[in-house]
Amino acid sequence: MIVLDEEGRPEPPLTAGETATLVGFLEYQRATLAWKCAGLDAARLAATVGASSMTLGGLLKHLAWIEECWFSLRLHGNDLQPPWDAVDWQTDPEWPWHSASDDSPDQLRTIWQDAAARSRALVTEALDDGGLERLAQWSWADGGVPSLRWILCHMIEEYARHNGHADLLRESVDGLTGE
Repeated sequence: MIVLDEEGRPEPPLTAGETATLVGFLEYQRATLAWKCAGLDAARLAATVGASSMTLGGLLKHLAWIEECWFSLRLHGNDLQPPWDAVDWQTDPEWPWHSASDDSPDQLRTIWQDAAARSRALVTEALDDGGLERLAQWSWADGGVPSLRWILCHMIEEYARHNGHADLLRESVDGLTGE
């Protein structure tokens, strides 16, 4: 049974196995980002804080890219899908961050939601084909290959770090606070 908190986020299970716990924490972090970006117009999704150029819209697009990069490209070895396949990553590795201002709020949310949905399906596929020990189709230059377990932990860390940024950005645009 899925338990939702007061913000509608799925609580990670308290007494589940390793897979359900890791996936539960990733889903909680995804839901936190969705909460922090909910109901905002283009101007608020493009707002910055202090000297940083980071925006909530940029976070949505960056995390959509990170979903695509780790679960599709690296874990499964799939070709990049639009819009990622048209980017010159060598020339513009920060493309998701600055190109977000070219997208509407609905486009940004859809890009991120679609990426997360594809990732869920790809995680299920990998769990059925080796479980948490399933190795990625990609490796670092030194030959090291991450497991699905490592990728899930990395994604939890990625979302948690950026959700901290989202807290500051959201508070600056309309005063919404909370974890």
